[in-house]
Amino acid sequence: MIKIHSQERFNHLPDAILFDTDNTLYSYDPAHSAAQQAVRAKVANTFSISPDVFDKAFKEAKLQVKARLKNTAASHSRLLYLQRMLEIMGLGSQVLLALDFEQTYWRTFLSNAVLFDDVKELLDDLRLLGIPTAIVTDLTAQIQFRKVVYFGLDHYFDYIVTSEEAGHDKPHEAPFQIALEKMRPKGNCVWMIGDNPVTDIRGGRENIGAVTLQKIHDGVTKGIGSNEPDAMFNHYSELRELFVRIRGKS
Repeated sequence: MIKIHSQERFNHLPDAILFDTDNTLYSYDPAHSAAQQAVRAKVANTFSISPDVFDKAFKEAKLQVKARLKNTAASHSRLLYLQRMLEIMGLGSQVLLALDFEQTYWRTFLSNAVLFDDVKELLDDLRLLGIPTAIVTDLTAQIQFRKVVYFGLDHYFDYIVTSEEAGHDKPHEAPFQIALEKMRPKGNCVWMIGDNPVTDIRGGRENIGAVTLQKIHDGVTKGIGSNEPDAMFNHYSELRELFVRIRGKS
């Protein structure tokens, strides 16, 4: 059941809604775990190495890439992690193999990614209500576009903003502001729906004064203190019911 912390912020319908993608519209961990295991097995088999050697080199590669690129879309690049991993293993850049391993990762990832129940139904409700929607997400545009198309959501959202386009990851203000510039909502009541208490919840509140809603499921850390959302929900059906209640008040 939805848990509302700031009832006064839910007295009328929003003028626009922003959605995070990863771990908000679907559960990230099962898809990532399956994809990482597939790459791990393929690399170990290709070079006849133990999975532990892969784990050590990949971990170091990821740390180096993130340290160098910090809070940018490229800092999440699976391709850069794999390229650097091969270099750490003393194999050079091996661009063909890096591309092949990356494709293995994303192919497996998408085949194991499952959209949460009632996401499309909620988006249908919002369209009927005339409420514009946008995705505000980290990572590079190409893979995030692929996810949206894979889930069949490309005709449900009005706009998308990636951190590649914005030049910064959330919680930087740029992705949020660009989304609002694209949407041009008629009023200033904007909702932000996401799973991360810092990047989505605090980021949405501090940068655009958003009403914040946190998607809760296994593995999600509930926001507390300055990261506490205005509401928490477990299922998208709860949001559909919330809209029915709000409409009933107006």
